[in-house]
Amino acid sequence: MTSMTHEFRIARVQRTLRRLEDDVPLLNMRVKELSKERQDQARSFAAAVIAQARAELEKLMKQRPVDAIELSKTPSEPGD
Repeated sequence: MTSMTHEFRIARVQRTLRRLEDDVPLLNMRVKELSKERQDQARSFAAAVIAQARAELEKLMKQRPVDAIELSKTPSEPGD
């Protein structure tokens, strides 16, 4: 897997995670008409999906190719 493909996957999971986290307040509004039990189930499911996305992101970050890590840490040097 090339580092660009890997970085693309990381970016995609980051976007997904951000969307899921941003949706929590909206989820609360969508489930307010449901029974307490159903609300809890919906919130629990959303929390599980968010946790899974975080775990996937962490896994991808740990598997990052060495050259991608070095590029992200090395400040660009001005030309001579």
